[in-house]
Amino acid sequence: MAVFKPKFVTFDCYGTLIKFDMAPSAARHFSDRVSEADMPAFTADFSRYRFDEVLGAWKPYFDVVSNALQRTCKKWGVAWSPADSDAIYTDCASWGPHPDVPAGLAKVAQHVPLVLLSNSMDDLITHHIPRLGAPIHMAITAEETGAYKPQMRGFEYMLNKLGCGPDEILHVSSSLRYDLMTCYDMGITNKVFVNRGHDAPNPFYGYTEISGIDQLPSVLGL
Repeated sequence: MAVFKPKFVTFDCYGTLIKFDMAPSAARHFSDRVSEADMPAFTADFSRYRFDEVLGAWKPYFDVVSNALQRTCKKWGVAWSPADSDAIYTDCASWGPHPDVPAGLAKVAQHVPLVLLSNSMDDLITHHIPRLGAPIHMAITAEETGAYKPQMRGFEYMLNKLGCGPDEILHVSSSLRYDLMTCYDMGITNKVFVNRGHDAPNPFYGYTEISGIDQLPSVLGL
């Protein structure tokens, strides 16, 4: 991707900027019911069911988490209670940024407005924005758009709200499945894949790959 000056740099938030600790949280809360050897497969199923849950009609993110957790427990024959869902969702508010995020974001923010497009709730994301270490021009949640990524609706809403076209932004994400595949389909040509090990790289989708947000300024020629 050639260096260019976007009108906005847009970001996925959780996983890309904020360390997404859903699996460790589930592992802690289910350590009394799932063996250490089985836990990676258990939490992988929890992740897959969350992805499935966001593909339908919008619902509060608590329901996404809780429904996915119940489906995982049913598959594994593990006891579930509402307290399990409450505890894991409550943990979400405690998450902080990856170590490479604050300095990299702060440098980019001096030159280009930063925008978040997040599969979050309005009240949940307020815990995380102050921890990013840089001014956020606009934060758009799935609650606001009425749709979760990877659906296109959130991206369409964001572009309309920003008043720009798909060729005028740079979108940054650590997930091909949730973000970058949809960006490709929508003609968002300027993309950065932050390889945090969430998804296997696939250069077909036309992105610049970095390992952390501290490398983002160089992508923009800063």
